Amino acid sequence: MTTITVAAETAMSTADTESTTAPEALQTPNPLKQALLPLAVDIAVPLGAYYALHAGLGVGTAAALALSSVVPAARTITAAVTKRKLNALAALMLTVNVVAIALTFVSGNPRLMLAKDSAVSSTIALGMLWSVRGGKPMMSAGLKPFVVKGDVRRAAAWDALKAGSSAFRAKENLFTAIWGAWLLAECVARLAGAFLLPVSTMAWLGTVVLVVAIAGACVTGGAAVEPLEKLVEAQAADLASAEER
Repeated sequence: MTTITVAAETAMSTADTESTTAPEALQTPNPLKQALLPLAVDIAVPLGAYYALHAGLGVGTAAALALSSVVPAARTITAAVTKRKLNALAALMLTVNVVAIALTFVSGNPRLMLAKDSAVSSTIALGMLWSVRGGKPMMSAGLKPFVVKGDVRRAAAWDALKAGSSAFRAKENLFTAIWGAWLLAECVARLAGAFLLPVSTMAWLGTVVLVVAIAGACVTGGAAVEPLEKLVEAQAADLASAEER
């Protein structure tokens, strides 16, 4: 039995013990809910707050960005102080908001107005690529729910593979690197277009470039997603077989 399987069995055993001994309200949370929670708190809440303040209440752009940064700032500081680690999603959202606030003061030259849009994309792209370099790929938070599909055994398989499989971690890093590379390419393309193409052309072409970059990342990201799914399925099957013996 592999070390990965032992780790997965331990995770499953712990979950089973908690679910049978704790009251119903205190049972182990659903893996899908656990995986989606960071996305909701670190991304959805700040974005929702910004649009509610800016579009709904008419608060100025800079003020709305600053107020919507409270949650990611608090989570970034809390993680750094209490857990001695960086909350990557919260830190990225905070950085993006700070960059966006700085860009609100860019005005006048229409080409600079177009170019500033690429600054946010580049911030996200560089954050993703840096997370790969640090061995903590940022896109995994969004990928895990779709691979695990809310299944306890698959969640245990994911966690065990992440801890003990270099092949799994390589594909996990590749997925984030693909997204980071596409967004960085989108940033470079929009930046070049802002100064080389007519302003009237880039006014609509910038959106097209962004859509193409996202579509390209989704398609080419399959090179990492499919192997990850196979590894998780195989590990979950090994765990199920070990439980039956």
